[in-house]
Amino acid sequence: MTSSDVAVLAANDAFYAAFAAMDYSAMELIWARDAKLTCIHPGWNVLSGRGPVMESWEAILSNPSQPRIISGGAAVQVFGDCAVVTCRELVAGSPLAVTNVFVKEAGRWRLAHHHSGPVANVG
Repeated sequence: MTSSDVAVLAANDAFYAAFAAMDYSAMELIWARDAKLTCIHPGWNVLSGRGPVMESWEAILSNPSQPRIISGGAAVQVFGDCAVVTCRELVAGSPLAVTNVFVKEAGRWRLAHHHSGPVANVG
């Protein structure tokens, strides 16, 4: 595992730590400033731009009924100043598949895209 792999996975862990702690300030710091942000929450339409993406997180993290989230199985691929993390989430007992895209800004890995969606129950 390279130092970039470790750094991206640490950024991914920070994202989930902010989510689990319902900490909007920490969440806001994780997202990129210069990249055009996109986010797809389960069952939502595509959110595009920093304003709509951060407004969605503010609403989610301020919701006292927001279910607890557990993440796991993170795998990373780094492509220069861009990295893709795939992982799993468990939210209120529902399994979700996730893609998180990070970009390097000012020497730090920051989230530019988050997509979380349901996993089909096959079998």
